[in-house]
Amino acid sequence: MKLGFVSDSLGALSFDDMLDHAARLGVSGVEMNTGGWSTAPHLDLSELNNSSRARKRFRQAFADRDLEIVSLNANGNPLHPVDRGQADCLVDTIRLAGELGVKTVCTMSGLPAGNPNDTMPNWVVSSWPPETQDILRYQWEEVLFPFWTGIVALARDAGVERIALELHGNQCVYNVPSLMQLRDEVGPVVGANLDPSHLFWMGADPLVAAEALGEAIYHVHAKDTMLNAPAQAVTSLLETGSLVDIPSRSWSYVTLGYGHGDEWWRQFCYRLKMAGYDGWLSIEQEDMLLNTLEGLERSVDLLKRAMPLAAPDFQTQAV
Repeated sequence: MKLGFVSDSLGALSFDDMLDHAARLGVSGVEMNTGGWSTAPHLDLSELNNSSRARKRFRQAFADRDLEIVSLNANGNPLHPVDRGQADCLVDTIRLAGELGVKTVCTMSGLPAGNPNDTMPNWVVSSWPPETQDILRYQWEEVLFPFWTGIVALARDAGVERIALELHGNQCVYNVPSLMQLRDEVGPVVGANLDPSHLFWMGADPLVAAEALGEAIYHVHAKDTMLNAPAQAVTSLLETGSLVDIPSRSWSYVTLGYGHGDEWWRQFCYRLKMAGYDGWLSIEQEDMLLNTLEGLERSVDLLKRAMPLAAPDFQTQAV
């Protein structure tokens, strides 16, 4: 496995300073945010798509520090009913990945409105009342499937081999069955970006999810969640409070180890190996209480202890 982090984890720093810290921390690469829900402070998507000279400078900045471009990340809602900019960002990100020779693009499935006349995304989390089934049929059959059929074709034309969808709330694809439903429809270019932090707050088990996904795991975000039991006991895990009001929330994103300790992360890495995954672990630092750089440093230290690095070489003896 290889260790990296998402560039927005150090979003307040310049591009060069961010890469310098990556080299200092001893990670092998950086996953670059390109837009969507990110301001993309380290990457000008338009400039890179339109200038071979800019792409050469961009690649050279990584090579000078012996770093890799882990993937390009266009996380957002590409199926937003009125904001087409997020879909455009995904398309442009795939095209840039092709130009850079980056084989993996991380994004989300998107979430449409509940009907053609609505202007707001609609996330169905219950099978009742019965109109929820009409919403789901519209979202999947009339919007999601056609959109992703086109995106998969674009990725193939661009030379992008893997589109890793983050299993994320407020998206059509948010768990293992929904990922597999889309993958069965549009093919194996689409796989999972397995981020345990979201599965924690939705009540799933990332260890079991890793086994269930198997070869469909295309990328892994290393992010932790703290479940705040006293708040959860009275509000449930359906949390709509402010992200910065940590004491009042039933769950919050935290630095690795502050929600689940070393033993859990060792088990997670081992389960990934059992599922056949030997790719990147990309830290996504979104802790509201810790210093950003300190939190990233602590997360890197934890994963260096937890993740296997060398290839397995055990052989049974001929007895």
